[in-house]
Amino acid sequence: MTDLETPRLLLRLMTASDALQVMAGKPGDGARWAPGYPSPGEMAAAERFLGACAAKGDPSPFGSYEIRRREDGMVIGGLGFHGAPDENGHVTIGYGLAPSAQGMGYASEALRALLLFAREQGVSCVHGDTDLDNLASQRVMTAVGMRLVREDTLLKHYRIDWDRRGGKE
Repeated sequence: MTDLETPRLLLRLMTASDALQVMAGKPGDGARWAPGYPSPGEMAAAERFLGACAAKGDPSPFGSYEIRRREDGMVIGGLGFHGAPDENGHVTIGYGLAPSAQGMGYASEALRALLLFAREQGVSCVHGDTDLDNLASQRVMTAVGMRLVREDTLLKHYRIDWDRRGGKE
């Protein structure tokens, strides 16, 4: 199992059992969830993860991760990959935090760790998107080095690219 750590967070790779609990909205034995977790977005990510498991097997380490605060073990959100890298080394990511954990820099901290992990795994490009009015998410992606590449009627699309030497292009 691949867990990722930051100074304040533990990014714990979800299992199918974890995903079922998220979809049901009921924490497992001993799990502590922040108020507002899981969001509908987290439930959708859990469903996508289980679908990937059923179709192609467990996508780990390119699956979904719980975001836990190290100080108390509370699950405050989730982030992860929408699947394994494609033939060009591209992945898509998503993330979300419980309202009670927003505005404290946790999303940027978690996303930086996920991007570093992706780069270390040989990923060449990470894509992400956000609603047009989600200024907080737009700030998070910009803060971690992603750049706005296009906008449509619903979303702003961001990405970060690395060259083969591991640097930014």
